[in-house]
Amino acid sequence: MKRPHVICHMMSTVDGKILAANWRDKTLTDTYSGYFEKYHDTFTSQAWMCGRVTMERDFSGGVQPDLQPAPHPIAREPFIGDANATSFAVAVDAHGKLGWDSNATGGDHIVEVLTEQVSDEYLYYLQRRRISYLFAGKKEIDFASVLTQLAELFPIETLMLEGGGHLNGSLLNAGLIDELSLLVLPIADGTAQSPTTFEVSDYLKKGPATRLYLQQVQQLDNDVVWLKYRFKAE
Repeated sequence: MKRPHVICHMMSTVDGKILAANWRDKTLTDTYSGYFEKYHDTFTSQAWMCGRVTMERDFSGGVQPDLQPAPHPIAREPFIGDANATSFAVAVDAHGKLGWDSNATGGDHIVEVLTEQVSDEYLYYLQRRRISYLFAGKKEIDFASVLTQLAELFPIETLMLEGGGHLNGSLLNAGLIDELSLLVLPIADGTAQSPTTFEVSDYLKKGPATRLYLQQVQQLDNDVVWLKYRFKAE
Protein backbone atom coordinates (compact mmCIF):
# COMPACT_ATOMS: atom_id res chain seq x y z
CA MET A 1 0.00 0.00 0.00
CA LYS A 2 1.42 3.35 -1.01
CA ARG A 3 0.97 5.78 1.86
CA PRO A 4 2.79 8.65 3.57
CA HIS A 5 5.35 8.03 6.29
CA VAL A 6 3.42 8.83 9.50
CA ILE A 7 5.09 10.56 12.45
CA CYS A 8 2.91 11.02 15.54
CA HIS A 9 4.11 14.26 17.17
CA MET A 10 2.63 15.01 20.59
CA MET A 11 3.25 16.86 23.83
CA SER A 12 2.06 15.43 27.14
CA THR A 13 2.46 15.62 30.90
CA VAL A 14 4.39 12.87 32.66
CA ASP A 15 1.08 11.06 33.24
CA GLY A 16 0.19 11.20 29.54
CA LYS A 17 -2.43 13.98 29.61
CA ILE A 18 -2.61 16.22 26.55
CA LEU A 19 -4.96 19.09 27.46
CA ALA A 20 -3.23 22.21 28.77
CA ALA A 21 -6.61 23.65 29.78
CA ASN A 22 -6.54 21.32 32.79
CA TRP A 23 -3.37 22.86 34.23
CA ARG A 24 -5.07 26.01 35.52
CA ASP A 25 -1.70 27.74 35.72
CA LYS A 26 -0.93 30.51 33.23
CA THR A 27 2.80 30.40 33.97
CA LEU A 28 2.98 26.71 33.03
CA THR A 29 0.93 27.31 29.91
CA ASP A 30 3.08 30.25 28.81
CA THR A 31 6.30 28.33 29.51
CA TYR A 32 5.45 25.26 27.45
CA SER A 33 3.00 26.46 24.80
CA GLY A 34 5.63 27.02 22.11
CA TYR A 35 7.41 23.68 22.38
CA PHE A 36 5.01 21.74 20.21
CA GLU A 37 5.35 23.99 17.15
CA LYS A 38 9.07 24.56 17.69
CA TYR A 39 9.87 20.87 17.47
CA HIS A 40 7.23 20.16 14.84
CA ASP A 41 9.26 22.44 12.59
CA THR A 42 12.34 20.22 12.95
CA PHE A 43 10.65 17.60 10.73
CA THR A 44 10.32 17.76 6.96
CA SER A 45 6.70 16.99 6.10
CA GLN A 46 4.06 18.06 3.62
CA ALA A 47 0.99 17.61 5.83
CA TRP A 48 -0.31 17.44 9.38
CA MET A 49 -3.51 15.83 10.60
CA CYS A 50 -5.85 16.49 13.53
CA GLY A 51 -9.33 15.42 14.53
CA ARG A 52 -12.42 17.61 14.39
CA VAL A 53 -12.36 18.64 18.06
CA THR A 54 -8.72 19.75 17.91
CA MET A 55 -9.28 21.58 14.62
CA GLU A 56 -12.33 23.38 15.95
CA ARG A 57 -10.63 24.36 19.21
CA ASP A 58 -7.27 25.46 17.85
CA PHE A 59 -7.57 26.26 14.13
CA SER A 60 -11.05 26.92 12.72
CA GLY A 61 -12.05 29.45 15.34
CA GLY A 62 -15.42 27.76 15.81
CA VAL A 63 -16.71 29.08 12.47
CA GLN A 64 -20.04 27.50 11.51
CA PRO A 65 -20.47 26.19 7.94
CA ASP A 66 -22.71 28.31 5.72
CA LEU A 67 -24.94 25.53 4.38
CA GLN A 68 -27.04 26.08 1.29
CA PRO A 69 -29.04 23.63 -0.82
CA ALA A 70 -26.85 21.93 -3.41
CA PRO A 71 -28.01 22.61 -6.99
CA HIS A 72 -27.74 18.90 -7.81
CA PRO A 73 -26.80 15.59 -6.13
CA ILE A 74 -23.07 15.40 -5.42
CA ALA A 75 -21.17 12.19 -6.06
CA ARG A 76 -19.17 10.74 -3.18
CA GLU A 77 -15.79 11.13 -4.84
CA PRO A 78 -12.70 13.23 -4.00
CA PHE A 79 -12.68 16.97 -4.69
CA ILE A 80 -9.46 18.93 -5.20
CA GLY A 81 -9.86 22.56 -4.16
CA ASP A 82 -6.31 23.73 -4.96
CA ALA A 83 -4.34 21.66 -7.44
CA ASN A 84 -1.23 23.79 -6.84
CA ALA A 85 -1.04 23.34 -3.06
CA THR A 86 2.16 21.86 -1.65
CA SER A 87 1.41 21.79 2.09
CA PHE A 88 -1.73 20.48 3.75
CA ALA A 89 -3.80 20.52 6.93
CA VAL A 90 -5.82 17.31 7.07
CA ALA A 91 -9.02 17.54 9.14
CA VAL A 92 -10.70 14.28 10.14
CA ASP A 93 -14.35 15.35 10.17
CA ALA A 94 -16.45 12.22 9.73
CA HIS A 95 -19.84 13.94 10.02
CA GLY A 96 -19.03 17.20 8.22
CA LYS A 97 -19.29 19.74 11.03
CA LEU A 98 -16.29 22.05 10.63
CA GLY A 99 -16.58 25.55 9.23
CA TRP A 100 -13.70 27.54 7.74
CA ASP A 101 -13.02 31.16 6.80
CA SER A 102 -10.89 30.09 3.82
CA ASN A 103 -9.43 26.97 2.22
CA ALA A 104 -6.16 27.22 4.17
CA THR A 105 -5.03 27.44 7.78
CA GLY A 106 -1.58 28.72 8.66
CA GLY A 107 -0.74 28.69 4.95
CA ASP A 108 -1.61 24.98 4.58
CA HIS A 109 -4.40 23.91 2.22
CA ILE A 110 -7.26 22.19 4.05
CA VAL A 111 -8.22 18.61 3.17
CA GLU A 112 -11.36 17.32 4.87
CA VAL A 113 -11.64 13.57 5.55
CA LEU A 114 -15.31 12.58 5.46
CA THR A 115 -17.65 9.61 5.51
CA GLU A 116 -20.28 9.09 2.83
CA GLN A 117 -23.12 10.03 5.20
CA VAL A 118 -22.13 13.73 4.99
CA SER A 119 -24.86 15.86 3.40
CA ASP A 120 -24.80 17.31 -0.11
CA GLU A 121 -25.23 20.74 1.52
CA TYR A 122 -21.95 20.32 3.36
CA LEU A 123 -20.12 19.09 0.26
CA TYR A 124 -21.47 22.06 -1.69
CA TYR A 125 -20.20 24.32 1.11
CA LEU A 126 -16.70 22.83 0.83
CA GLN A 127 -16.75 23.16 -2.95
CA ARG A 128 -17.74 26.82 -2.71
CA ARG A 129 -14.86 27.38 -0.27
CA ARG A 130 -12.48 25.44 -2.58
CA ILE A 131 -11.64 23.10 0.30
CA SER A 132 -10.45 19.68 -0.79
CA TYR A 133 -12.13 16.56 0.55
CA LEU A 134 -12.04 12.80 0.30
CA PHE A 135 -14.21 9.93 1.50
CA ALA A 136 -12.94 7.05 3.61
CA GLY A 137 -15.92 4.89 4.57
CA LYS A 138 -19.70 4.88 4.67
CA LYS A 139 -20.15 5.57 8.41
CA GLU A 140 -16.73 5.08 10.03
CA ILE A 141 -13.31 6.31 8.89
CA ASP A 142 -11.00 3.73 7.33
CA PHE A 143 -7.59 5.25 8.01
CA ALA A 144 -5.71 2.92 5.67
CA SER A 145 -7.91 4.32 2.90
CA VAL A 146 -7.26 7.86 4.13
CA LEU A 147 -3.49 7.45 3.90
CA THR A 148 -3.65 5.77 0.49
CA GLN A 149 -5.77 8.58 -0.93
CA LEU A 150 -3.58 11.29 0.58
CA ALA A 151 -0.57 9.76 -1.16
CA GLU A 152 -2.39 9.32 -4.47
CA LEU A 153 -4.23 12.66 -4.65
CA PHE A 154 -1.67 15.04 -3.12
CA PRO A 155 2.14 15.39 -3.03
CA ILE A 156 2.30 14.06 0.55
CA GLU A 157 5.23 11.83 1.45
CA THR A 158 5.39 12.50 5.20
CA LEU A 159 2.39 13.20 7.45
CA MET A 160 2.55 14.58 11.00
CA LEU A 161 -0.21 13.00 13.10
CA GLU A 162 -1.05 15.44 15.90
CA GLY A 163 -4.08 14.19 17.82
CA GLY A 164 -6.32 14.15 19.70
CA GLY A 165 -6.01 10.91 21.56
CA HIS A 166 -8.77 9.00 19.76
CA LEU A 167 -7.40 9.89 16.34
CA ASN A 168 -3.91 8.81 17.41
CA GLY A 169 -5.36 5.65 18.94
CA SER A 170 -7.22 4.75 15.75
CA LEU A 171 -4.04 4.86 13.66
CA LEU A 172 -2.07 3.09 16.39
CA ASN A 173 -4.66 0.31 16.53
CA ALA A 174 -4.52 -0.05 12.74
CA GLY A 175 -0.71 -0.25 12.71
CA LEU A 176 -0.35 2.88 10.58
CA ILE A 177 2.17 4.92 12.61
CA ASP A 178 5.87 4.76 11.76
CA GLU A 179 7.43 7.06 14.36
CA LEU A 180 6.54 8.76 17.65
CA SER A 181 7.94 12.15 18.64
CA LEU A 182 6.88 12.79 22.24
CA LEU A 183 7.67 15.92 24.24
CA VAL A 184 7.27 15.00 27.92
CA LEU A 185 6.59 18.04 30.08
CA PRO A 186 7.59 18.16 33.77
CA ILE A 187 3.96 18.42 34.85
CA ALA A 188 1.85 15.90 36.79
CA ASP A 189 -1.78 16.54 35.86
CA GLY A 190 -3.91 13.87 37.53
CA THR A 191 -7.18 14.99 35.93
CA ALA A 192 -9.57 12.03 35.80
CA GLN A 193 -10.96 10.94 32.42
CA SER A 194 -8.83 13.49 30.56
CA PRO A 195 -7.54 12.64 27.04
CA THR A 196 -4.16 10.93 26.78
CA THR A 197 -1.74 10.52 23.87
CA PHE A 198 -3.33 7.30 22.57
CA GLU A 199 -6.92 6.21 23.17
CA VAL A 200 -8.70 3.45 21.25
CA SER A 201 -12.42 4.16 20.90
CA ASP A 202 -14.91 1.66 22.28
CA TYR A 203 -16.38 0.89 18.85
CA LEU A 204 -13.03 -0.45 17.60
CA LYS A 205 -11.77 -3.96 18.19
CA LYS A 206 -8.75 -3.31 20.39
CA GLY A 207 -5.55 -4.89 19.15
CA PRO A 208 -2.57 -5.90 21.28
CA ALA A 209 -0.29 -3.32 22.87
CA THR A 210 2.32 -1.87 20.54
CA ARG A 211 6.05 -2.32 21.15
CA LEU A 212 8.12 0.79 20.42
CA TYR A 213 11.86 1.09 19.76
CA LEU A 214 13.70 4.02 21.30
CA GLN A 215 15.79 6.04 18.84
CA GLN A 216 16.73 9.17 20.76
CA VAL A 217 16.39 10.85 24.15
CA GLN A 218 17.13 14.56 24.43
CA GLN A 219 16.85 16.79 27.47
CA LEU A 220 15.62 20.25 26.50
CA ASP A 221 15.43 23.43 28.53
CA ASN A 222 12.79 23.89 31.25
CA ASP A 223 13.12 20.18 32.13
CA VAL A 224 11.36 18.92 28.97
CA VAL A 225 12.42 15.51 27.64
CA TRP A 226 12.08 14.74 23.92
CA LEU A 227 11.63 11.05 23.15
CA LYS A 228 11.78 9.61 19.63
CA TYR A 229 10.63 6.09 18.89
CA ARG A 230 10.18 3.92 15.84
CA PHE A 231 7.40 1.38 15.59
CA LYS A 232 9.54 -1.27 13.89
CA ALA A 233 12.97 -2.53 14.84
CA GLU A 234 15.69 -1.53 12.41
